[in-house]
Parts: sequence; structure tokens; C-alpha cells
Amino acid sequence: MSESGSRVVHWAPELWPELAVREYKSSGEGHCGVTRRLLVGEGDAGLASELRFFEVEAGGRTSFERHEHAHAVVVLAGRGHVRLGERREAIAPFDLVYVAPRTPHRFLADAGERLGFLCLVDRRRDRPEPVPEDGA
Repeated sequence: MSESGSRVVHWAPELWPELAVREYKSSGEGHCGVTRRLLVGEGDAGLASELRFFEVEAGGRTSFERHEHAHAVVVLAGRGHVRLGERREAIAPFDLVYVAPRTPHRFLADAGERLGFLCLVDRRRDRPEPVPEDGA
């Protein structure tokens, strides 16, 4: 078995400095203060999923959206809230959030604290669908 492509990406206080920080989404989609890093998946042979790291600035939020695919999220740093449909729950380090298909969801960082989380999704997945803020 070939070791080509195998690697170790060391964590550092700068959050995996050798991995590019990517734009979360284009502007105007109801989010603010979010960046992402692709840890594994794109171009990694043998994986059917992607593992991504999102960082939400203090007081920031991801888009309120839904899609056909599920994903699993593990909070690594900070505190905040997750909105799952009409429910809103506090989240903290090492909490696991499972977002079922078609569930409207959003991650929010508490004021004064960045929120960092891992997100596991299928590599091939549908595009997010924005959800109106009234939850419809």
C-alpha cells in the first residue's frame, strides 16, 4: 500500500497554519465572522467525506440553512449556541451536534468568545438552501 498523500498536520495555537483559511461563503447570506479550513477530503484518495474546521468570531454566526445531507459537528473551542429548527441549545467544548437532513440550522458564537468546531460531511453533497429567519 502506498504512503503517497499520507501526512500529519500539526495543530498549533495558530490553528493548523499550513492549511489555507477559506472564505465561508459569499456575502449577503445571513452570516458574519466565519472562516473555514478543509482538514481532509478534497484530493485525499480513499475518503468519501470531508473534515472541516470552522471558526466563528465572538458574536458571529453561520448561515441559517438546510440541505439534504447530514453532518456531525464537534465543538473544540469556545461557547455558543446551535439553532436546530426552532430549538436553540448552548454548546461548549467536546459537545457533539448531529444535524439531520433537511433540519434548518445555525451556529452562533457567544459575545466575547470565538467558537471553533469540526464538521464532518459527505464529500459529494447538495448545496445549502437558505432558510428565512422566521424558520419557514
